[in-house]
Amino acid sequence: AALPGKWQSRFDEAGVQWCVYSPLGSGLGLLVPDRWRRLHRKLCVVDQHTVFCGGINVLDDFYDPNHGDLQAPRFDFAVAVTGPMAAVAADAVALLWWRVQAGYSARQRHLTTAWEEFRAAGYGGRTDAKAIARAAPPRAGGKAALVLRDNLRNRSSIERAYRKAIGRAHHEIVIANAYFVPGGKLRRALIGAARRGVRVTLLLQGKYEYFMQYHAARPVYGALLAAGVEIHEYEASFLHAKVAVVDGHWATVGSSNLDPLSLLLAREANVVIEDRVFAEDLQQRLHAAVASQGRRIDPAAYSRRPWRQRVLNWVAYALMRLALLLTGQRY
Repeated sequence: AALPGKWQSRFDEAGVQWCVYSPLGSGLGLLVPDRWRRLHRKLCVVDQHTVFCGGINVLDDFYDPNHGDLQAPRFDFAVAVTGPMAAVAADAVALLWWRVQAGYSARQRHLTTAWEEFRAAGYGGRTDAKAIARAAPPRAGGKAALVLRDNLRNRSSIERAYRKAIGRAHHEIVIANAYFVPGGKLRRALIGAARRGVRVTLLLQGKYEYFMQYHAARPVYGALLAAGVEIHEYEASFLHAKVAVVDGHWATVGSSNLDPLSLLLAREANVVIEDRVFAEDLQQRLHAAVASQGRRIDPAAYSRRPWRQRVLNWVAYALMRLALLLTGQRY
């Protein structure tokens, strides 16, 4: 949604620098496939010292623009990290801001000059792109990394992190994800884990929010349920989390859903953490949500769902696949 005029004025009066990422413009902007490459990261860096990363948007968690007042807040997570990762995140945020500003300037200045001016103004700690993948230990024995997805060199970085962790799982995988339509590789990884005896638990969106989001996910359930994956739908409010825990020591918290928009098109940011204390705390929170606010999908009941629901499910799934074809993506 567009930033309300009142807030534009308040930002300008206070000296807040702001701009719109890839504005849709007028007319049929949403029908242009390139416009689907949205900015979906939720990153906040304070003084290059503290970085907040997760799925939380800046909005009223007891209100939804399409559904009005909510009985309970959205279920979501973010993580606060201090130390070397904050400088890496500052670089990532600064570089994206610079690129957007360069676009707004209609390329009237050489981009290198623009970047040097930007750094001189106090933004951006380092320009070493490889630093993004480096680990920064949150405590002795633990490590964490900021994993970014973009449409250049990091096109599948977040999905690869998931698949690698799932492929190494021995005991348990717990995933809470709002928009869940994983591609073939990720589905096969989850099915393979379940078949080799790993307990796989998914906490997914149970409330109807959007046609595509709700219906396109359901055709994916069948193969997962048949393999022994537990699927629970969150019903207390809207689920917006994008988190996972594997074997009680690997965890991720971020903005990336497990659907085509996040994994193929959007700019996303996740923190991947190898730390048992952190992972077990997140795991306990997810188990509590599953037990008290989730509804388990019964495989037999799923196979008997009404034909009208089946038609809507497959129509939504087919439309999603068609949209991917328009972007030239294989999923």
